[in-house]
Amino acid sequence: MATEIRFRLNGKPATLPYNPERTLLRALRTDLGLTGTHYGCGIGECGSCTVVVDGKAVRSCVTTLAEIQGKDVITIEGLAKGDRLHPLQRAFIEHGAFQCGYCTSGMLMNAYALTKEKKTLSREEIIDGMEDNLCRCGAHQRIIAAIEEVAGAKGGRS
Repeated sequence: MATEIRFRLNGKPATLPYNPERTLLRALRTDLGLTGTHYGCGIGECGSCTVVVDGKAVRSCVTTLAEIQGKDVITIEGLAKGDRLHPLQRAFIEHGAFQCGYCTSGMLMNAYALTKEKKTLSREEIIDGMEDNLCRCGAHQRIIAAIEEVAGAKGGRS
């Protein structure tokens, strides 16, 4: 039986004690001190806890450590390169694509996976891709505009 879960976290090797039922969210926040990923609903519905695993956006509140064994995990803390913000982070700031900020890390990580999957996205593809990430403050239009800027969306803004 394995005694450790091994994976890559934000580009670096990571190891956690083997506990296959422990959620990735709990391990990130409690065991690893990475508190940028937020707890929202706890059932994978709101998107506040979104991280990227092997290039795909996943809800860390319902993802177990067993599911990340040997995989590449990127959290909001891994998006910037040193002091240089990721283009999505800069666009979110420029567009004011947040209000309280609680959903922002999940929105950014979902948008990151979306733009990695397909470099140029239409406004409709962005809206569809972001539909399951919830913002209680109603910043959706600014969020879409920020992603459009980075994803080279065609058709302009409405």
